Amino acid sequence: MKIWIAFWNILKKDIKNYYLKPPNISWGIIFPLSWTLMQIIRSSGGMNLSDIRELLPGLMAMSVLFGTTSMLAVTITFERKGRSFDRLLLAPIPLSAMVAAKLSGAVLFGLFNAFVPVLFAAFFVSLPGINWGTLLLAVFLIAVTSALLGLTIAVSAKEVFEAQTFSNFFRFPMLFLCGLFFPISSLPVFLRPLSYILPLTYGTDLLGRAILGTGMLPSALCILILLAFAAVLFAFCHHNIRRKWIL
Repeated sequence: MKIWIAFWNILKKDIKNYYLKPPNISWGIIFPLSWTLMQIIRSSGGMNLSDIRELLPGLMAMSVLFGTTSMLAVTITFERKGRSFDRLLLAPIPLSAMVAAKLSGAVLFGLFNAFVPVLFAAFFVSLPGINWGTLLLAVFLIAVTSALLGLTIAVSAKEVFEAQTFSNFFRFPMLFLCGLFFPISSLPVFLRPLSYILPLTYGTDLLGRAILGTGMLPSALCILILLAFAAVLFAFCHHNIRRKWIL
């Protein structure tokens, strides 16, 4: 019970101090909205509005990726600089519970970001036939792996600007390598292996199957690979935090 109370208080503190701030909420809305509107404006020049649906998997995955990695990488780095993260490590709770609590805020923020493009796309096109169960699972797994990527960056960076630089170093190549807006099969042959070592590739494939009914890989395989990525990244972050600040 004490662990759950500590978990809830850490999560509540992060939501209040970081995620519910007006700039972050507006950023979470404006960023996905701007990309959605950009594609809608682009569609009016030669693409049918109904084709906006085909862009939803990429828009949702990108919204989750940028939202979770940006917030967690910056907030953890900021807390480390202010020594509040060090004080949190002294709390009498398991390190894994503390890490999970810090991740939970970013995951919830990513879930919020993911459905902004869906909401606005629904005003322009109908969205029948979506497998909502697979969609929710895909968004959740993308949010978890992206949050863990942000935490990995945060424990490696010393300054906020370093965290932002490292985040962009990973995020922008993913826009082109993970099949967000064009198929991996259209990439040069020597780049395709890189696509399959990135977790976002499998999350985007799951979203494509849920929304469009198409995908490169079986859903079960994508889910297992994303869970494996999450386990490896969590273990890596846990080990790095223990090595740098506890041992």
